[in-house]
Amino acid sequence: MPTTIEITTVTWDDPDAVRLRAAQRTELDARYGTDDHEPGAMPTAESVAVFLVARDAGGTAVGCGGLRLLGPGSGEVKRMYVEPPARGTGVAAALLRALEDHARGLGIARLLLETGTGQPDAIRFYQREGYEPIEAYGPYAGEPLSRCFARDL
Repeated sequence: MPTTIEITTVTWDDPDAVRLRAAQRTELDARYGTDDHEPGAMPTAESVAVFLVARDAGGTAVGCGGLRLLGPGSGEVKRMYVEPPARGTGVAAALLRALEDHARGLGIARLLLETGTGQPDAIRFYQREGYEPIEAYGPYAGEPLSRCFARDL
């Protein structure tokens, strides 16, 4: 049964957002054995249109995700992360649905995302949530570790 989850919009530099992004980075560094695993420009406060934090019933921030605008009608899911103890509780799906709702509100009709070969759990999650594999786009083209997905909203 899913946990009670509250999802709120926060600023990029919100302490919970900063902490969760750092935890994600640490996990990815360990999975890939390097801190150089992100092609292209890292997201910033200026490039992310909305950033969300998910909190459990006790108010603890357990997940996050953001949207970066790519061009007319398209956006990119960035920094989706759920802390390991909260995985499998519905937090990631709730975050993704909330990001999709925000995307629609911003006039985004197609959401794209990139994950990597070192994240088979993320690949399964996105496919289960209706994201289809696509050719690598933008900075991910030609990157052997990148796996790209998209969903029409």
